[in-house]
Amino acid sequence: MSLLVVGSVAFDSVKTPFGEAESVLGGSAAYFSTAASYFTDVRLVAVIGEDFPEEHLDFLKSRGINIEGIERRPGRTFRWKGEYSYQLNEAKTLETELNVFESFHPDLPQSYRDSPVVFLANIDPALQLEVLKQVENPKLVACDTMNFWIEGKLDALIQTLASVDILIINDGEARELAREVNLVKAAKKIMSYGPRILVIKQGEYGALMFKNQTIFSAPAFPLEQVFDPTGAGDSFAGGFMGYLATCDKTNDATIRQAVVYGSTMASFNVEAFSLDRMRALKQEEIKSRFQAFKALTAFENI
Repeated sequence: MSLLVVGSVAFDSVKTPFGEAESVLGGSAAYFSTAASYFTDVRLVAVIGEDFPEEHLDFLKSRGINIEGIERRPGRTFRWKGEYSYQLNEAKTLETELNVFESFHPDLPQSYRDSPVVFLANIDPALQLEVLKQVENPKLVACDTMNFWIEGKLDALIQTLASVDILIINDGEARELAREVNLVKAAKKIMSYGPRILVIKQGEYGALMFKNQTIFSAPAFPLEQVFDPTGAGDSFAGGFMGYLATCDKTNDATIRQAVVYGSTMASFNVEAFSLDRMRALKQEEIKSRFQAFKALTAFENI
C-alpha cells in the first residue's frame, strides 16, 4: 500500500565527536521516506526553497519516492544546526532557521488523497489535522510530535491524537505528554487520548511498543561505529511504517516485526552522516541485520 508522509526536508549542519557535516540533506520527511522506500511506495509532501539542489531531489526519486508533493517556494530551505557530545542520545541545537517551512501549509496533490497509510511527521499538530482532512478514508494513520508542540499546542495535539492509530515518540516526550515519570503509566494515559498503539523510542536503549494490554521491547542494535544519530528516530519510523504498509493486518505479530524493522533502519542510519549510509544500503543487508536482531534476543526456555 502507498504510504504518505508529510514533514520537513531540510539542510542539516551536524557536529559529533566523530566528525562533522555542513549543509547536508536532512529533515524528518527525508529520513522517513528514504527508510520507508525500502519497503513500499512513498508519497512525500514537504516544502523547499530556491536554494535546494536538484541532486537531492534526484536522490529521492532514485529511491522511487514520489516527490509530486514537494513544493518549491521563493526563499531559503529550512536549516538546522546541532552538536552531539559523547552522550549521543540528545543533540544540542545551535541554530534553527525555519525559512520557507515557517509558512508551510500542506496541500496534498489529488493523486495523494487516496493514500491508505499516512504518517504525519513532526509538524504543528494543527497542520497534521489539516492533512488528515485531505485524505480519503485512510486505513492506518500514525504521527510523531515533539516537546515544542506538547508545551505550546497541547490542546491541538490531543485533538490530533484522537484521529490517529499510532503515535511514535521518544521517552522524554512520552513523560512530558502524560505528565508521568513511569513509562508504563505514561503509555496508558497517552493511549486514552486515542492511539491504539504507542511506540516509545529510547535511543541507544531500543524501543517499547504498547498495544492493548501487551508490551514489546526491542533493543537497539549494538554497533562498533556510530557517526551521527541525526534522523535515527525518523528512520525508525520509516522502517516501522514502511513494513506495516506491506501488511494486510496490524496485529500483534506484524507490529512487533515492524518495531524490529524500524530499529534495523535506524541502526543503518547512524553509521554515517546525513543519508549517506542509506544511499548504499542493499536489501540483503536489511534482511541480514533483521535476522541478527532476532538472534540478539533469542533464548531457550529450559
